[in-house]
Amino acid sequence: MEKASGYPAPNLKSKKRVKPIQFALLLLAVFSYSLTYLLWSDTRTETLPINSAAIVAQCRALHLTPGPPDNFYSRTESDRFQKGTKPTLIRNATIWTGQANGNVVIQGDILIDKGLIKKVGSVDESVLRSYPDVVVLDAAGSWVSPGVVDLHSHLGVGSSPGLSGARDGNSHEGLVQPWLRSLDGLNTHDDAYRLSISGGVTVANVLPGSANTIGGQAFVIKLRPTTERSSSAMLLEPPFSLNGTYVDPFQRPRWRQMKHACGENPSRVYSGTRMDTQWSFREGYNTARKIKEKQDAYCVKALAGEWKDLGDFPEDLQWEALVDVLRGRVKVQNHCYEAVDLDGIVRLTNEFKFSVAAFHHAHEAYLVPDLIKKAYGHPPAVAIFATHGRYKREAYRGSEFAPRILADNGLDVVMKSDHPVLDSRHLIYEAQQAHYFGLAPNLALAAVTSTPARIMGQDHRIGRIIEGFDADIVVWDSHPLALGATPKQVFIDGIAQLEKPYTSHKPESAQHIPHTPDFEKEISDAIKYEGLPPLEPETAKSDVVVFRNVGSIFLKNKATRGINQVFTSALKDGVLVFEDGRIACSGSLEACPGALSYSNALYLDLEGGSISPGLVSYGSSLGLTHISGEVSTSDGPVFDPLSVKVPEIIDGTVIKAADGLLFATRDALLAYRHGVTTAVTAPTSGGFLAGLSTVFSTAAAHKLADGAVVQEVAALHVRLSLSFGISVSTQIAALRELLLDEGEGQGHLARRFSEVVAGKLPLVVNVESADIIASLLVLKKEVEAVKGKSIRLVLAGATEGHLLAKEIGEAGVGVLIQQRPYPSRWEQKRLLPGLPLTQSSAIATLVGHNVTVGILVGDTSQVRNTRFDAAWAELESNGALGRSQVLEMVSSNVETLLGVVESNSDLIATRGGFDFGGKVIAIISSRQGTVHFV
Repeated sequence: MEKASGYPAPNLKSKKRVKPIQFALLLLAVFSYSLTYLLWSDTRTETLPINSAAIVAQCRALHLTPGPPDNFYSRTESDRFQKGTKPTLIRNATIWTGQANGNVVIQGDILIDKGLIKKVGSVDESVLRSYPDVVVLDAAGSWVSPGVVDLHSHLGVGSSPGLSGARDGNSHEGLVQPWLRSLDGLNTHDDAYRLSISGGVTVANVLPGSANTIGGQAFVIKLRPTTERSSSAMLLEPPFSLNGTYVDPFQRPRWRQMKHACGENPSRVYSGTRMDTQWSFREGYNTARKIKEKQDAYCVKALAGEWKDLGDFPEDLQWEALVDVLRGRVKVQNHCYEAVDLDGIVRLTNEFKFSVAAFHHAHEAYLVPDLIKKAYGHPPAVAIFATHGRYKREAYRGSEFAPRILADNGLDVVMKSDHPVLDSRHLIYEAQQAHYFGLAPNLALAAVTSTPARIMGQDHRIGRIIEGFDADIVVWDSHPLALGATPKQVFIDGIAQLEKPYTSHKPESAQHIPHTPDFEKEISDAIKYEGLPPLEPETAKSDVVVFRNVGSIFLKNKATRGINQVFTSALKDGVLVFEDGRIACSGSLEACPGALSYSNALYLDLEGGSISPGLVSYGSSLGLTHISGEVSTSDGPVFDPLSVKVPEIIDGTVIKAADGLLFATRDALLAYRHGVTTAVTAPTSGGFLAGLSTVFSTAAAHKLADGAVVQEVAALHVRLSLSFGISVSTQIAALRELLLDEGEGQGHLARRFSEVVAGKLPLVVNVESADIIASLLVLKKEVEAVKGKSIRLVLAGATEGHLLAKEIGEAGVGVLIQQRPYPSRWEQKRLLPGLPLTQSSAIATLVGHNVTVGILVGDTSQVRNTRFDAAWAELESNGALGRSQVLEMVSSNVETLLGVVESNSDLIATRGGFDFGGKVIAIISSRQGTVHFV
């Protein structure tokens, strides 16, 4: 029988076993009862209640610290064990145990049985003889870690695909609602469970949303499907009050979780201010405090034997969870960004004497570590993103160096997903980035395993590989902190979750902790400038700049735009000479005689790094917004002719993104510092017709600066979707009409579509569904038959494009696609997830059918990570894609597909490796005739 349920399991033993804590409480109750009886028998003035023993036990239990039962550590079988699960021996593993703050790594075996880790280290044959049916997995030296733990997730309540009937993250019924429970909205059919497991995630703390100051109770779940198929069966440790109001006074309570939120989110939903939301906190806690004080007064009398007119224990079902917060029996998970809000919550904790388990998001926490330490009871942990930021005012000062700074100040750091804001499948990527930007490797891996387990009060059973712990284990194909690390197998409760895992051969270097760059100056500047350090590049003062100790050089072929590796050497003895605004020589020292003998040159050591073409980005609103959540800082959306009445003054006009460009945005400057020197952006639109994209320099200070606008018009952009509220057939009909217009339309719109039909202007269609893509391919063929010319059609998004890879390739249609797909909407449901669930990725599948592919980045804050996306695509292709090919996907292919006439001639100089070992130190710009240091 599987006991992974929120319902009490039947006692199968013939005799009840009294636990130590029950026995102690029973003795206390008997003593109090006897004392009260003696007093009563002496005075004969009060009547002893029949349930006096239970009342005394209940009052005593109010002061018990939550935790596992006293006999928990002697368990021989997990409470979540699924009958029929065979024992498993993982042999020859490199085991990151999570012990000693993440510093203990051992070589050996792991024996798991009955949902538990039975043995870690060397497992003798004599031990194995008692497990005749053991399943053996030879790890062959692979890294093994505890399952990944997500402290902040909305799995199941923010389900994918996002359908109207499965949106249970937020309530809009009031600011303070501690009585709500995420469990009551937990969808067992969320497509993301399987995907997240494939990324090594085994446990998630499912929080209500942040529309309320107190949004309700969160629940910790395991992601594996259970035979019961219920939400309750997914719970890790259900509180005893889960299925009613009665709490067993003879049992130690389990930790509960509760969501709080401050700042913009609740203020926006309820049109209030920070003053309003802070008052709602105080009002709610004051209500809970009054109930608690009544309970305490009641128990003082009960424990003193003053039974006269005592009445019933004072409680309120709506407020009991918040009263438990005041009693220190709830882990408060607090969404809170800015210093002003963090300060308000710290004051609140000291006013009402309760602790916060963690501040979540907390983009400014690294600027106020001493404030965090003033919180009541203990300093909260800080649960953050790695580089996702600047999407609203509260996140504007966020820093990629926050994890390192917080750790340096002795605060616990947790990396979280806020799934589906970030796909929790790639939560390990957050830890990897935190390590890249300076967080110690032991703390980075702990930040998604042992630390969140401890913060949620579950470190007695998950988060570490220790005998007696739950058998939640991930076997990785490389070091977990290496870019693209992918599970070879995932165990939850000792059950293998990947039925037929696919693997990719990783280079030997990926088996070791990445050697990351030095960011000490940047870390210091992040603090000095309060999160807004200067990002503008510095121009070289010398006319000659020589890059030495170069390991590889990649250059574009001017005629074909293909990228070739023109130099590589294990000796790392390459050079590139940039003289008087041009590349004077590149290659080996022999090919560039005299390169090291300039008297007036500036020499830069790349330490075996590379020189490669500048990267080109498309897919986000980069260049059209400073803060996407702030209307006053963005260009804004265009009018859509299919959904709204377009003002007469612009009816028939095609909007140009070039007219709304915003320069010197922090996301653009960060992108430049990480090698993205050019970007293509289209007008922001949520409808059918977006307009004309433009090409701009990410480093330009303003529009009139030399080279700021590289190309005013690049391509024409439309969007087709199931989500418009207008039929797809109507959208296709509109597009057909625009493409087949026989010259009757004389306006700007007709003129631009005639350029598309003539093959002069690419038509970029943002589309996800394979069915709509098929209709587009038919329409393309139809229009070309009528007009006699070929259309340059490009699909952007194309999550289901792999289903038609052959047809797309035969039609000569290009694709711009994300490197890591996620099924946010129904039309993305049939994605190709890649390793370990499928042998091939969507990118590799399309390339295999001769489709020109560019990598799309949809988040402005993530454009900076374009280099990592390219390296990741190469790593998971299992050799199908080479370095030159993936570099083309983030440079020349994007230009070709989007109609960029003048190819980006910039080069980026990277010190160290191509992925987490490398740091862009300079941009070599022939276009500007200079070298920029970044």
